Amino acid sequence: MTVWFATGNPHKQQELAAILHGHSVIIPSEAGIIFAPEENGASFIDNVLIKAKALYRFVHAPVIADDSGLCVDALNGRPGVHSARYGSENGVNLSSEERNALLLKELGENPWRAARFVCAMALMLSEDRFFIVQETLEGELSWTASGAGGFGYDPILYLPSMSCTVAEVSDVEKNRISHRGKAGRAIGRILETLALP
Repeated sequence: MTVWFATGNPHKQQELAAILHGHSVIIPSEAGIIFAPEENGASFIDNVLIKAKALYRFVHAPVIADDSGLCVDALNGRPGVHSARYGSENGVNLSSEERNALLLKELGENPWRAARFVCAMALMLSEDRFFIVQETLEGELSWTASGAGGFGYDPILYLPSMSCTVAEVSDVEKNRISHRGKAGRAIGRILETLALP
């Protein structure tokens, strides 16, 4: 099956294509669609529905959307839904490295470092027919960035059970354990059981 993925992020597209092996995953830019809905929801689920509905109105075909971010307990859940724009000023986004450095500086020497990646994912078949799942990858904010793999906040989420950051695990292992991997497999199971027109 061909599904549209409501993102402009090719890293996310690659991850979802690997998770939904056997399905074709297309992003709007590949069809020349300018896709930049305003993600102003108060939760990951709010934002995922904004994105899914916006793309569905363009393509009128099955759409998957995700909204994900890093939530740090000691920072009252920040950056949360603002993860991609964390630290931005006057519309200028920081690089991933700059965001990571800012977050580590903000947490400082606080020993309470519990944090998690959260991913809400929706499969929209029509504006009135959709499925939503939300998953997490639990960890701790590291003291320094480490690892060259992955993207975004991966170098600063430490996984105690694996003694490394998310950026230090292989792509295959990341897809197995990650918030997006868990949510994507749940959506994949739904796809397999649906009788789609």
